[in-house]
Amino acid sequence: MAAEKKLSKKALKKSFRNWYYGHLTCFSQEHMQTFGYLCAMLPLVEELYDTKEEQKEAMETYTAFFNTEPQVGSVIVGVTAGLEEAKANGNQDVDAETINGIRAGLMGPLAGIGDSLVVGTLIPILLGIALGLSSGGSVVGPIFYIVVWNLLITFGMRFLYFKGYELGGKAVDILVGEQATAIRESIVMLGTMVVGAVAATWVSVKTSFHLVNDAGKEFLNLQNQLDSVYPNVLTAAFVIFCWWLMSKKRVSPVVTMLILVVVAFAGVVVGFFNPGLKY
Repeated sequence: MAAEKKLSKKALKKSFRNWYYGHLTCFSQEHMQTFGYLCAMLPLVEELYDTKEEQKEAMETYTAFFNTEPQVGSVIVGVTAGLEEAKANGNQDVDAETINGIRAGLMGPLAGIGDSLVVGTLIPILLGIALGLSSGGSVVGPIFYIVVWNLLITFGMRFLYFKGYELGGKAVDILVGEQATAIRESIVMLGTMVVGAVAATWVSVKTSFHLVNDAGKEFLNLQNQLDSVYPNVLTAAFVIFCWWLMSKKRVSPVVTMLILVVVAFAGVVVGFFNPGLKY
């Protein structure tokens, strides 16, 4: 009876490093993260299968389209590492079709969780702290962000990869279903609160528009009137406007910034904004 094949720590670590550094390798709209996935699976396939024909056949499994949030998506690579090990040991319940089905089933839900957790929550929190530390031109802010971001992402991705390898096919029950939906919705809510707090703290939009009578006495200060009804209403309006452009109209962040530049320029020309006004 042939000895059971077991992936070595060396191969698993190399697989993780390949995904960590290369998940966007040769990125394109047609393939997205497919080639990065192939790089991650290569050391595992080479260790599990002896002949080039077997290795080639195994790698064909991972040529299918793949795209997810790369940090949280590390767990999918770990899961397929465990499934590939089971397949190499002759497990009749695991074949190429099963592996691809699980990959396809996980990449969507985990993309939602990852985008909400990493992009919508973690990054705004770290940037908010870094901006506070950068006041007065201090370099502590950017150093803090670079160090903390890389530490969190490195150890987080590594933990998810090896946890996925341990779980194998059981990960599907945990990552897909009502429990995953509840987690995703909670993260989305938390991320929305964080983004709102960051916007309220660091964004300030005010108007210098005012009217004076013939005697030169001011009888209308628009900013004071707005503050008496709804403080910071212009800031809220601009944040909602940017969200509407990028979320509803699918306008890119670069184009959104250019639109804001045009709005600011037009506001200065008509006297609605004063570029030299100090608050």
